[in-house]
Amino acid sequence: MTSIDVQDLTKDFGDRRAVDHLTFRVRPGRVTGFLGPNGAGKSTTMRLVLGLDRPTSGTAAIGGRAYPTLTEPLRHVGALLDAQAAHGSRTGRDHLRALAASNRIPVRRVDEVLEETGLTPAARRRVKTYSLGMRQRLGIAAVLLGDPEVVLLDEPSNGLDPEGIVWIRGLLRRLAAEGRTVLVSSHLMNETASFADHLVVLGRGRLLADTPMQDFIDARVQPRVRIRTTDAGALKNALAAHGHEAVAHEDGHWSVEHARVDDIGRLVSAAGVPILELAAEEGTLEQAYFDLTATEAEFTAQPQGF
Repeated sequence: MTSIDVQDLTKDFGDRRAVDHLTFRVRPGRVTGFLGPNGAGKSTTMRLVLGLDRPTSGTAAIGGRAYPTLTEPLRHVGALLDAQAAHGSRTGRDHLRALAASNRIPVRRVDEVLEETGLTPAARRRVKTYSLGMRQRLGIAAVLLGDPEVVLLDEPSNGLDPEGIVWIRGLLRRLAAEGRTVLVSSHLMNETASFADHLVVLGRGRLLADTPMQDFIDARVQPRVRIRTTDAGALKNALAAHGHEAVAHEDGHWSVEHARVDDIGRLVSAAGVPILELAAEEGTLEQAYFDLTATEAEFTAQPQGF
């Protein structure tokens, strides 16, 4: 089984430290979301893993080896950091054929990944005529070309239409289910929540979290219960008797903080409170992420008043 191992990794650019003694492991069989504010060091870390930058200190290894030492690396690692990297004057198929030839990958594999990414109809068009979403698909086709054990993607949903976004979610889940190691960097919290099993979160080059996604959310966002009733007084009394406080909202529903829906359901039922709606309001990845990284962003905009 192949993992990505980052050990005490540090990268300085002059007097600015982009990655600060970073240690984590990306394990196979799950999708690891790689999160952090702008300037957190995510892209630099991925470049260090792929040997595109040299660390100031520390190591980054894939299956125990540095990426530059891999023979025919596309057979081991598929990576997409920049969808604009393909030469615009080549056709999509020729771009993939060149990559395949350099890594002794059979030409039939080119047609297979073109089909898998939905690019077969555009395979003989020049890349410069591709939309951003098509270039993204071409980049993902290149990632899949060598049937790699390890996949690294930076913003894979960028430029994709809704159908493409659903497709990339399914692809990431399938790759992990096949036992591959999948690391995905993204700024889209809702999208990350739809495919990630585990999270690695950076802030100002340092490790802030390395944990299963649901544990990350549960540790930072308390559960809440949403209730609608025709008898607000009875609801408040029943909840107060058990140490809960109901908060009213403009649309007529009530919420109970730090509570589970099963517990609230039992006590209001026992009290005979008429209930029109009873639902759990679970914490979101976005809420938990902002709770953790609020003080870690290098660049932030001021809230706008209207």
